[in-house]
Amino acid sequence: MALHVTRRTAVTTFAAAAVGAVAVPSSAGATGGRPHRKPLRRVHAHNDYLHTRPLLDALDHRFTSVEADIFLVNGELLVAHDPVDLDPARTLASLYLEPLAERVRRNHGSVYRGHRRPVQLLIDIKADGVATYAELHRQLHRYRHLFTTYAHGKVRPGAVTAVISGDRSARAPMEAQQVRYAFYDGRLADLGGPAPASLIPLISDNWNNHFTWRGAGPMPTAERDKLHQIVATAHSRGQRVRFWATPDLPGPERGAVWLELIAADADHLNTDDLVALEAFLDAYDRR
Repeated sequence: MALHVTRRTAVTTFAAAAVGAVAVPSSAGATGGRPHRKPLRRVHAHNDYLHTRPLLDALDHRFTSVEADIFLVNGELLVAHDPVDLDPARTLASLYLEPLAERVRRNHGSVYRGHRRPVQLLIDIKADGVATYAELHRQLHRYRHLFTTYAHGKVRPGAVTAVISGDRSARAPMEAQQVRYAFYDGRLADLGGPAPASLIPLISDNWNNHFTWRGAGPMPTAERDKLHQIVATAHSRGQRVRFWATPDLPGPERGAVWLELIAADADHLNTDDLVALEAFLDAYDRR
């Protein structure tokens, strides 16, 4: 008797296989990553600064979006998730801005040699959005040759696009600027609103606030339709979509959610597990 394979069976089977794949970490370090392998398009290194080598580990695994949380402390931007972890040596400039500048110099104007699409640097302001953004703007200005720039209504692409998330009070000063080197991370409440993609190129939100499905069993049809509609609406306005708090522990549930996000054409798969997502997408491309 012939076996009828449903779409859900195929999805679950692939997810279970892919999450078991193992990627061999690159030893290329900061010297350019893997020159013969294309950077990954749908990836976002959540809490990137918690890895052994912030930014550099993500680039070795071909990530094109990384996230750094920042606090303003005594006039300096320090990278940490919580105040207890603050370290004066771990600055945004030392961990991200200067390494990106060096890599772009070495690669003749791009983060990945020969790859002209900007890499995203998502900067999550943890507190005091107005003052922190003011200092951040000053620091981004020093590296302005790196960044996608908004100037008097026009956007000029750069090697890196900075997007500001976190404390919502940063939005007002950003909207008031005629020239800026960063953009704003919107929420689903901004979807379809008046703010253009030249201010809000990214729509991010907590998966658990909008979906009950966590990857076990079939995704409810109504939730799948909702996901596809969110992405389609954002794309029609030139915006990208990212969800955080998706399942991120090894197992078929994580893979099933990643597959549904890919099927919906979501732009970023959010993970702390660089090796697993790289292996997953390589397996997906070979399927």
